[in-house]
Amino acid sequence: MTETVLTEAAVTRTVIDEPDDEYRTGFDWPRLPRFLLYRPGLVLSVVTLVLVVLAALWPTLFTARDPLFGVPAEIFAPPSGQHWFGTDELGRDLFTRVVHGTALSLQATVIAVAVAFFVGGAIGLIAGFVGRWVDDVLMRFADVLLSIPSLFLSLALVTALGYGTVKVAIAVGVASVAGFARVMRAEVLRLRQAVFVEAAWSSGARWYTVLGRHVLPNAIGPVVVLATLDLGTAVLAVSSLSFLGYGAVPPAPEWGSLISSGRNYLANAWWISTMSGLMVAFVVLATNRIARALDGEWANRR
Repeated sequence: MTETVLTEAAVTRTVIDEPDDEYRTGFDWPRLPRFLLYRPGLVLSVVTLVLVVLAALWPTLFTARDPLFGVPAEIFAPPSGQHWFGTDELGRDLFTRVVHGTALSLQATVIAVAVAFFVGGAIGLIAGFVGRWVDDVLMRFADVLLSIPSLFLSLALVTALGYGTVKVAIAVGVASVAGFARVMRAEVLRLRQAVFVEAAWSSGARWYTVLGRHVLPNAIGPVVVLATLDLGTAVLAVSSLSFLGYGAVPPAPEWGSLISSGRNYLANAWWISTMSGLMVAFVVLATNRIARALDGEWANRR
């Protein structure tokens, strides 16, 4: 009898502590070189993002010029070996301004995604785990946010908050909260029916143990994938608001404001808007490619 009881306890403990294989989310690191070998686009995307992060943290690694210093004799100089991206209407090196503008644009993007990730994730986690009227109230709030186009909502929020990079980032992040809440809620509702979660409840585990040890670690994967995908969307949204004049105050370089400043000179200096726009496009494409790879890897492990 004692042996049978011990065996059942061991099985219960194993079921609770070790989730089923379909919920494991670890990455097979030995398979990584082969995984990347057949995905050159993914490797290029990762390299692009690494260079963007380095440019944001240490712009002097790429250029030693001052982004605010202009040379009148070099106004509207086309792209060349001396000025890779050409110069603008004040003779300032455009490559230098794009590199130094990476810090402002990336800062706003990270803040926007962080706001959406933590706020939206918390709303979805509470709604899915608690359920009942709490779920109804929170999801109706998410439906209201989803009913408003994200750019219009961002414009309304940034108008109320005021101008500036951080305020633009918060506005973009709040506009993306509903999507994160929906994804997190869906994963939590799915996991509530999992065997190891039911076993945890049956063994008398407290709600915070079930939530922190079993539900949250296994539900966070798709939300991380969405955060990676939302990086590209946030770059576009932040650049759009900066293009409209809500971002950093000139002459501070920011990708959206650089594109905006060159729209009046497209006939004789196409490179001002084009080079900055290509930078935005490359970052968006890179983040989308990485998000697709993460999504596929996560789908294979579910």
